[in-house]
Amino acid sequence: MSRAIVVAIDGPSGSGKSSVSRGVASALGLAYLDTGAMYRAATWWCLHQGVPLTDVDAVAGQVRTLPLVMGVDPADPAVHVDGIDVGEAIRTTEISAAVSAVATNLEVRAELGRLQRAEIESARVNGPGIVAEGRDITTVVAPDADVRVLLTASEEARLARRARDVHGTDDAAAVEATRDQVLRRDADDSTVVQFHVAADGVVTVDSSDLDLDQTVQAVLDVVESVVGPRP
Repeated sequence: MSRAIVVAIDGPSGSGKSSVSRGVASALGLAYLDTGAMYRAATWWCLHQGVPLTDVDAVAGQVRTLPLVMGVDPADPAVHVDGIDVGEAIRTTEISAAVSAVATNLEVRAELGRLQRAEIESARVNGPGIVAEGRDITTVVAPDADVRVLLTASEEARLARRARDVHGTDDAAAVEATRDQVLRRDADDSTVVQFHVAADGVVTVDSSDLDLDQTVQAVLDVVESVVGPRP
């Protein structure tokens, strides 16, 4: 596998897209792009600027001039907005609860999609390639990616993972506390993009019964089956 490649990974909340994508990128020596973090950063910026997220035109205007710098190192995928490291801020419950209002704004999706395609093309032209993950990567942003994967898992597994991420435990109370966040976001986002069913040419990897390392290996197996083994 000597030429630059693009691996696109999508799927619902809690499917493990980010952790798996970073693992795959690290294993293959590729760049990594978390497109979900871009929507979170845009949400943070609009709130920081005092822009009501219900004002779709104002939000789109802010995103068109968003001073965003995405780190693409899978070991340290930093996110900076206007020179501020927002890596932790964009993972708060406040942002998680608000991000769908931005992610379902079609003008925002168009603008961030343009930025995402530019990052992907830069990695393809100037480096060994990239693993890009997000809701519409396989269908809208990078439908011509060399490898396209839909990463999915059962609702039970996805809720438990998100509960562990947010609360440090997957006991019944923690799972219930994350239920609305996970399922409502999926429902909201599914109004503008399909990420529950694999499109033509997209390989489904079900991680319900796999741990992180096993899921990374399953995706690496898909990559090898499509583009051949690493040299």
